[in-house]
Amino acid sequence: MGRRELREQIFLLLFRVEFNELSDMPEQMQLFLADEETVRKQADADYITKKYDKIMEKLSDIDEQLEQKAENWNVARMGKVELTILRLALYEIMYDEDVPAGVAINEAVELAKKFGQESSGSFVNAVLAKFV
Repeated sequence: MGRRELREQIFLLLFRVEFNELSDMPEQMQLFLADEETVRKQADADYITKKYDKIMEKLSDIDEQLEQKAENWNVARMGKVELTILRLALYEIMYDEDVPAGVAINEAVELAKKFGQESSGSFVNAVLAKFV
């Protein structure tokens, strides 16, 4: 699985956080990774799990940064798709040295175009631009 596909799978797993209790997420992760359509190789499952765990460790910091930089928006008002994409991209920008900021932003905009509404790409781009 390529990096773009892995990022999309991490987004889909992270999106489940918005609809499940945190205590249910280990089970949700097992169900997600057990789907052979989603993950075919153990190396991919390991990568997804590791990055998801790292994002969850930093989630409160990421949300705090979003609250500060996204003028007139708070995380409670943001669409769940856009919020999840922003969380993933901010993790990559702020904490993942393997992903250049420009790549993180571009990939986030592509995810927003695929999974969000018509204006999601512009919104995600505008918010992330404040971090670089």
